[in-house]
Amino acid sequence: MLKESIIQKIIDFVYVQPRSIDEIAKHINKSWKTTSRYVERIAKEKGIIGIKIFRKGTRGALKIVYWKGFRPIHSTSFQHELFERIKNGKTKYDFSPFDIYQHVPQNKKRAFLEIQKSEKDLILNKDLPYLLKKAEEEILIFSGDLSWSNLYINDKPMLNLFEKIAKKGVLIKILARVDIASALNIRKMLSLNKKLKNPIEIRHREQPLRAIIIDSNFCRFKETRPEVKNRKKMFVFYDVYDEEWIKWIKEVFWSLFSSSIPAEIRLEELESIRRISGLEK
Repeated sequence: MLKESIIQKIIDFVYVQPRSIDEIAKHINKSWKTTSRYVERIAKEKGIIGIKIFRKGTRGALKIVYWKGFRPIHSTSFQHELFERIKNGKTKYDFSPFDIYQHVPQNKKRAFLEIQKSEKDLILNKDLPYLLKKAEEEILIFSGDLSWSNLYINDKPMLNLFEKIAKKGVLIKILARVDIASALNIRKMLSLNKKLKNPIEIRHREQPLRAIIIDSNFCRFKETRPEVKNRKKMFVFYDVYDEEWIKWIKEVFWSLFSSSIPAEIRLEELESIRRISGLEK
């Protein structure tokens, strides 16, 4: 079993400088094979270390592990500005995903809007199961309070869908605001972990994006506009298919995720406040 203490030991060791599997194996006192498996799992689940194989396919092949958690994630000045605005944003009104969408090539994106009273009324919800079921490796989610976890898609709870996807081995990582208002939603999602081998991981972060990234080939942003008429809101959706932009968006996610607090820690602190206040769970 890969303990959190071993994960941290490997991460701290690689953070200083790139390391070979042999060096890491000696550092944690494990076999080369076990260490290699640990490193691959950390790279896949945490997104903050990378693996490079030199002379692949030869007897002298060398596997190097390197730190990538806080590398610069922009190749142009406007991407740097976009990342800074996202990093400093707190609410969904602090940043418009259109500012990303406008830079994506025309043939690798599409946008559409709906005017509805609430998110549960969105017609576009109907294609969510199809999109999510296509995931083969990972689903990364920028969220607010996880209110969408209460949705019913085609008369079935959204949580059921995520349970089925996770059971296929798809990694699910979520950035959300973990506070008193969202605690129930967070607990509902984390309750699925009792049935899963690869648990869903949620970390606390106040950030302005509302988006779902599926593997490395699809990203959907959602933007909510204030009330427009008859107590209805405008929901604008931006779909991105460009691999380079999706790669950048994923790096934004991992940068925020790796520096955020696990939801379980926040929930434990919130529960202590409830106990002190004499409130029931």
